[in-house]
Amino acid sequence: GPFVLPAAPHGASPSDHVWYPATRVQQGMWVLDRDELLRPTQLVPTVVEFTGPVDHRALVSAVGRSLSRHPSLRARFRLDVKRRQVEYRTDGPPAEPGFLDAEAEGWTEEEVDNLVRALSAAPFDLAQDAPARAEIIRMGAERTLLALNVHHIIFDGVSRGMLLEDIRTLYRAAVDGVEPQLSTPPHPASVVAERTPEEIAEQVAEVVDRLRGAPAEVQLPFPRTPIAGSTESLLGASLATSLDPGTTARVMAVAAQEGCTPFMVGVALLAATLARTGPQRDFLIAFAWPGRDDPDTADVIGMFMTTVVLRVTVGPEDTWHDLLGDVRVSGMEAFVDSDVPLDAVSAALNPDRNALWPPLSPVLVNLDEAPRSVDLTPGTTGRLRPLDPMFVKYDLAAFVRLEDTPDGRRLALSLDYPVNVFDTGDVKDLLNALRHSAVDLATFPENPVLEESVRPTATAPAVDLDDPAARLELVRSIWREILDTDDVADDVSFFESGGDSLLLVLLVERLGQVSGREVRTMDLFRSPTVSGQADLIAAAAEPAAAPAAGDRAALLAAARTQGGAAR
Repeated sequence: GPFVLPAAPHGASPSDHVWYPATRVQQGMWVLDRDELLRPTQLVPTVVEFTGPVDHRALVSAVGRSLSRHPSLRARFRLDVKRRQVEYRTDGPPAEPGFLDAEAEGWTEEEVDNLVRALSAAPFDLAQDAPARAEIIRMGAERTLLALNVHHIIFDGVSRGMLLEDIRTLYRAAVDGVEPQLSTPPHPASVVAERTPEEIAEQVAEVVDRLRGAPAEVQLPFPRTPIAGSTESLLGASLATSLDPGTTARVMAVAAQEGCTPFMVGVALLAATLARTGPQRDFLIAFAWPGRDDPDTADVIGMFMTTVVLRVTVGPEDTWHDLLGDVRVSGMEAFVDSDVPLDAVSAALNPDRNALWPPLSPVLVNLDEAPRSVDLTPGTTGRLRPLDPMFVKYDLAAFVRLEDTPDGRRLALSLDYPVNVFDTGDVKDLLNALRHSAVDLATFPENPVLEESVRPTATAPAVDLDDPAARLELVRSIWREILDTDDVADDVSFFESGGDSLLLVLLVERLGQVSGREVRTMDLFRSPTVSGQADLIAAAAEPAAAPAAGDRAALLAAARTQGGAAR
């Protein structure tokens, strides 16, 4: 997302009908062409599936009021070519939410899915259209979809949470027949502090000095092999895993000794894993900063988020404690300079940067704090649906999340990657290596990071996974390796055979490696025996997807045609 909506020109009071300059603070250079503003990475789609009774008239009203009351959601943009500047004003009409009763009109699940994909990918004409749209889709008496899409030029992750909370408050008030208690949102032009060019230049020089010498490229431990006829791809996918509560507790205990947050743990784990799987030892890693240090921005929907880069070096003798301490210092330095324009830093460090791909580091780490559910009322729960398709602009984006589960707190790790550039199996291997790094951090925090704990690495001989006897023998052999014993029974649980939570992490990794199939920790808890796990790896794999665009009428029509709008 490229722009912040800044302070009013010449000290004027904010006004809806004034044209304001929009200042670029995010990745790369000024974006002055229409094609860039239409890229799918410039959109922030959100799909919420509500389960339970919904008053659809009240929900349409709540969404409509939310889209109309925030100035930035009514904005229109123009390009001043002479000044090479994008400008905006906020006196345009708001978007009107659409409503579709899919059940009454006989829409199939596939047709609705096609429509949601199309709504999530359809571009905006920022000169003519409000930069936000919404569709409420009634699927049945107990199921409703809310499909929101907002252009990144005025929207970030914090804004999404604010808008969903706005909709919930307005909906509950409408259902209760009362007027909602909401403050008037400030105009975005009133809340961004201005700095002098001299102040900015001094900060940029300090950041450049700190980062200079580190390679702008990050060597991933697998080849970059774009599909034929394409050098780059924005279509992405995500792989995820989580540590068991015992390993999570140990990881966070070691991190606490160094004063590290979960985000810093994620940075340390990724840097360590890349250093352990390749020749690079000095890394630039990007992360998103909310950019809302000023309390006045708390109620403003806008694009305040910026990208910050920190530097991590993994030395030959650095222990996990050393690495975490270094990441903490580097992270704090980056936080202090989070308002430095990245394009200015990039111009100094990487003058050959690509306007499409990230200009300084192709790797991102973020703390995932997005809500997983949105409760409309006590009887109606909404969950955020995964995006289909999803788009990425980084070679690799790692997300870290501490989540509470019925069996305890887990550290969840996920990797987003471009599917037409990297092989899924290669990314899965990296995710397994990331888990192994986490286990080493938890178990051997005083050991050098580059000194991996012993684990079986030999490639298993080809096994016919359709043969029950071959599957059983494969699982038995892995148990023998992990437990370091020849005494393995097919009907005794892993824990009763001498396993623990740390060895279970290795078992998950090893079963996934030799079977080539996704194995989750929770699956092994449910199938704790050799015979149960042999049945588990008999199951196979899945994914797919793709997008489209157009106005609402065209999208509705296209979604019902043969093949759908997004096939």
